[in-house]
Amino acid sequence: MKRDLYAEVSSRIIEQLEQGVAPWQRDWSQTAGANQVANGITKRPYSGVNVVMLWSAMAANGYGVPRFLTFKQALELGGNVRKGEHGHKVYFVKRLSFKDETAGAETDDVRQVTMLREYTVFNVSQCDGIPDTITTLAPVVSRNRDGRDETADEFVKATGAAVLEGHGEACYRPGADNISLPAFTAYRSRDAFYATCFHEMTHWTGHKSRMDRDLRGRFGDRHYAAEELIAELGAAFLCAEFGFDNGDRHAAYIGNWIELLKHDKRAFFTACSKAQAAADYMRGLALADPMAVAA
Repeated sequence: MKRDLYAEVSSRIIEQLEQGVAPWQRDWSQTAGANQVANGITKRPYSGVNVVMLWSAMAANGYGVPRFLTFKQALELGGNVRKGEHGHKVYFVKRLSFKDETAGAETDDVRQVTMLREYTVFNVSQCDGIPDTITTLAPVVSRNRDGRDETADEFVKATGAAVLEGHGEACYRPGADNISLPAFTAYRSRDAFYATCFHEMTHWTGHKSRMDRDLRGRFGDRHYAAEELIAELGAAFLCAEFGFDNGDRHAAYIGNWIELLKHDKRAFFTACSKAQAAADYMRGLALADPMAVAA
């Protein structure tokens, strides 16, 4: 029987949500500078659903370095995966092209088909003989956790998002195309402020003039649940990058997300992909600003 990889991953996420755990929520400030999961050889960051799956693997197994390798790559480095170690799955979409037989013999129309492929990787701590340059991360300069974060503030400013602080509850207003946030001092912590800001900024990327996502949903419906999941994941990706704890804003939405994922086995993949695109879009805006400071 052919495996349904979408259903398998969705079931794993639903199981964690039913236990009251959002697998993308962690105390990122405790491991600042060591939160971006990447391939140990290419240094290429993993993206989308693979970020969340490998974060889960790190949390479950206590891995301290977010670097992963295939079995073959460990051998190429002169090391090896220790006997008895179990790998972790990552997923990639492969696009195949076929001649569209339904279009008639006279045409050369090509039909695109996507296939989800599964691969196995191992954390570098599961390996022996791996060079220290792979297993050791550069030290991170500590930042003041009591006040505002200058780097994050410059990132927000560089995106061009209209963020109005001290203007009522936290929300994004598509009509006015601005973000409302309570005053910085109203938050219980610096991290809670920036986690909320990144959440609303992810909504901001969905405006029709930017990434044009459906922002018309109402609490309780699937469109709303999907957009909230995108915003939560987008905030998590940015919080991990900046080293901010991403709080517990997800709690009110868990039931809606469970219903969404049970209805659509691809919903989590879609949300991760759109959240990654939103985070990348904001990074692109910040990097395009010559005055911006890289995160």
